[in-house]
Amino acid sequence: MTHRYIVPLVVGLIVLACKTWGEVDVSTEDRVEVYLKEQAKIPCIYTLKEPAMMIVWFTKLPGKDQSRLRICYYENQTEIIEEGSDYAGRIQVSHSHDAQSAVGSAVLTIDKVELSDQREFICMVHNVLKESGEGHTRLQVFNSPSLPVIEPTHTGISVTDEEPSKVANCKVDNGYPRPNITWYKDRFPLQPSDGEIEIKESVTVKTSGLVAVESQLFMKVIREDEDAVFYCEVQYFVPGASKMAESQPINITVFYPTTEVTLSINPPDRLIKEGDNVEIHCEGNGNPQPFLSLSFKNEEIVGEDNGIRILENVTRSDSGTYECSSFDFDTGSDAEGSINIKVHYLDHIVVTPEETVLDQMQDLTLTCNALSSLPTYTTWTKDGSSEVVERHVLEIHNASYDTAGVYTCEVMVPSLPELREQKSVQISVRGKPKIEVGSTNNADRPVNLTCHAEGYPIPNITWTLTDRWTGKPVPVLNVETQSTDTGVLSMISVKATSALTANCRADNEIGTDDGSLSIDAIARVTTTTQAISPKGGSGVVIAVIIICLLLIAILGSVLYFLYKKGRLPCGRSGKQDFTKEKASKDDIVMEMKSGKSEEAVLLQGVNGDKKSPTE
Repeated sequence: MTHRYIVPLVVGLIVLACKTWGEVDVSTEDRVEVYLKEQAKIPCIYTLKEPAMMIVWFTKLPGKDQSRLRICYYENQTEIIEEGSDYAGRIQVSHSHDAQSAVGSAVLTIDKVELSDQREFICMVHNVLKESGEGHTRLQVFNSPSLPVIEPTHTGISVTDEEPSKVANCKVDNGYPRPNITWYKDRFPLQPSDGEIEIKESVTVKTSGLVAVESQLFMKVIREDEDAVFYCEVQYFVPGASKMAESQPINITVFYPTTEVTLSINPPDRLIKEGDNVEIHCEGNGNPQPFLSLSFKNEEIVGEDNGIRILENVTRSDSGTYECSSFDFDTGSDAEGSINIKVHYLDHIVVTPEETVLDQMQDLTLTCNALSSLPTYTTWTKDGSSEVVERHVLEIHNASYDTAGVYTCEVMVPSLPELREQKSVQISVRGKPKIEVGSTNNADRPVNLTCHAEGYPIPNITWTLTDRWTGKPVPVLNVETQSTDTGVLSMISVKATSALTANCRADNEIGTDDGSLSIDAIARVTTTTQAISPKGGSGVVIAVIIICLLLIAILGSVLYFLYKKGRLPCGRSGKQDFTKEKASKDDIVMEMKSGKSEEAVLLQGVNGDKKSPTE
């Protein structure tokens, strides 16, 4: 009984031990991903206490039968690659085994991976008992596509189209696996919708195996789509992840009918005055712009540019309502709009009375008025300078000669400073002339005499000149006369070679006034010297004159000293009288001459007598 159970048990343990010793456990990755043209590594891990007897690599052929093709194997420390296969020269296998952990590995390396390499690879490991185990790995190949290229419809899309119209075309090229395209409008993805949105795609597989995808977007557009942003996005896979890329954003041209017309003035927000050029813009809210017609008082305003009219040199009669109408030939719709234009003005000034002659101590009221479409500001000024009053009425009391002059009224529009008018009025004060005389006297120059006579009627001025020494009249030459705001001004120039009396008389039909001036003679000193080289300049001439005068003074002192001592021989007896009769106020001329060998001084008296050097 015991032997009957022990024998089968021992046999079973022996068989189990043999199976445990020879069992091959192989593990591989389910999927290995790699970029096209790059290197792929497919690992094969097995568990054996001893190194594998043989390792064989297979690949499955495409087709329904899924037959295997051996590409390489490893046996007895020797690696053999099947000649003639697609992998010859592109693959290699590395092996390792750890006896302590009873783990071995074989790594299949494929260089320059091609799309045809995307298939299943099988690693089969044999032990010494010729038992085997295998692992399967799928090699997945990827290629990133080109950036998406978008091309919009250039002809424009009308909102009145009954069917969806083509908006744009999006294309990506050379992707693997096939990339996907999604359309976006203002960052929101678009999905096909019956009668509203259509998306048509076409896929092309090139001879290289790479894929090109083209997508077309069709839509029924609305008016707001002219501001919308459209773009397409491509999604594609890469080893271990997925990526996306966006095209350039585009806008589309949308055609829609005009429903409203607006008018504007360029430049806007400004007051218009007479004489301005006004540019009126008429614009519809449709696209494209319809035919526009501008009219004023039921008369069409013709212009070269559709929707723009220029009114040149406008007047107040151009004020009113301007109307613009549109007509769309495609839809037959029309619209109208209007704008009111006000042309502002300032009329010429009316001053009353315009010209006035007052008697002295008389009062006067002047009024200044100008019709304007805007509030005005009025000021009065006298003689173009000081401001008199800030209102349109000017009152004058107790008129005098100081009252006479030119009064100017200025009217301006504060809100439109370009509107400004001026008018002047002459105020005269009746009375006999009132004279003011004056003179300017510069050495060696003529004397300028002025005589200003106030009064009205305008006085007539008469000049007389008298020589105070002889009492004889002197001719009056170069008389200049000019009118002033209050009278007349007369000017003469006199060369005062003797003492003169100048008399100015002003007269009009009311009376006469006189004024006189005394003029003294101008002394003249003339110095004559020998010509000096221009290199010395005026400083040398002055120095020579001073030296000569000093020499004359010294020589005179010596002669006088010798004469007092009696050492100077003289042809006359007694003391010589050096004094003569005092010279008159006429000119005294001193003449100095210099030579190379001697110096001489000649004094000429008023009577013309000449004295010898000893005298």
